[in-house]
Amino acid sequence: MPKLTYLLSLPTDDNDYQQEQATAAKETATRLGFDLRVVYAANDAIKQSDQILQAIQSPAGARPDAILFEPLGATALPQVARAAAGAGIGWVVLNRNAEYLPELRRSGRAPAFAVSSDHLEIGRIQGQQFAALLPSGGSVLYIQGPSENSAAKERTTGMQQTKPANIKINTLKGQWTEESAYKAVSSWMRLSTSVKQFVDLVGAQDDSMAMGARKAMRESSDGAAREKWMGVPFTGCDGLIATGQQYVRSGLLAATVVVPPNTKLALEMLVAAMQQGKNPPELALTAPTSFPSVEDLKRALKNRKP
Repeated sequence: MPKLTYLLSLPTDDNDYQQEQATAAKETATRLGFDLRVVYAANDAIKQSDQILQAIQSPAGARPDAILFEPLGATALPQVARAAAGAGIGWVVLNRNAEYLPELRRSGRAPAFAVSSDHLEIGRIQGQQFAALLPSGGSVLYIQGPSENSAAKERTTGMQQTKPANIKINTLKGQWTEESAYKAVSSWMRLSTSVKQFVDLVGAQDDSMAMGARKAMRESSDGAAREKWMGVPFTGCDGLIATGQQYVRSGLLAATVVVPPNTKLALEMLVAAMQQGKNPPELALTAPTSFPSVEDLKRALKNRKP
């Protein structure tokens, strides 16, 4: 039997979670014995569409057997998905539940499904972290992902569901990268209104953006102002062992949300589906956890009080 070949399209390589997605995918490919090609879209939805279409339109012997991708932009490339299904190519959506999947599963002969982080739960956990870190309420500078991104929207919705009413949210937008958050926060700090506004906590929807925000606050202030900004807790999401969890252990972050990579589960499901000749469930979710636990955050804050 010919060795299966899969294409994995990720939004960017300038993000620790996407780097972990690629690493987990490559390890799974080695373990399960298939070929894997990873491409990055540089946070450009058009580039991502072109990359995937080029693979679908390759000569028959050069086409991938399946395509896995984390969508950029407002849609999950429905027309490209139909082209893949028409060519008999498996289709796996990461971090989003595409509305067209039922149609694709009915009409196509190749597997079609989605594997996502539970973004609502990620947001709920972060809202619980805010509550634990600010038991008397306060103001949070919240660094959200791209406006059109469903993961960013769901994380915000989940956070709003669990954060107390006495915690006020001021939102800035980033692009899931440290540099984007650095630019957004640097611009915000140049506003005259920001000088007068006190922030009790900085929360970001991923750890790289939390670190970008921290860098901007450190470099955009001096003396007492820098001490004030560096004294507030910062939180993030993704919680990788070498980055987010290490930032917590070193005191750079007060907390993070551990989000397992989707690619390992997605590829395992894909291989099993192609071996068995049937579709797996339409949507599978990975489960996030708080690091440290919310209860540990509450205990640590209580122990620090005089």
